[in-house]
Amino acid sequence: MAENIYDEIEIEDMTYDDTLQLYHYPCPCGDRFEISLGDLQDGEEIAVCPSCSLMIRVIFDEGDLPTGGLETTAADGVTVG
Repeated sequence: MAENIYDEIEIEDMTYDDTLQLYHYPCPCGDRFEISLGDLQDGEEIAVCPSCSLMIRVIFDEGDLPTGGLETTAADGVTVG
């Protein structure tokens, strides 16, 4: 899978959407790479672009992630408290 990684991006360089609890970063195809806060908290580090096959590795420490409040996973919409 490493051969499909387009780049490695620091989480500080990504934009965080507090409403969707989603990090995103511009993709060369014109769309954007996305990864949810829940995925990052679960140890996932690969953000994907929904429009093309490119992926990026997100470089972060657990302390870089927002804390507090409820966590909602985008995949299933279940709220975890």
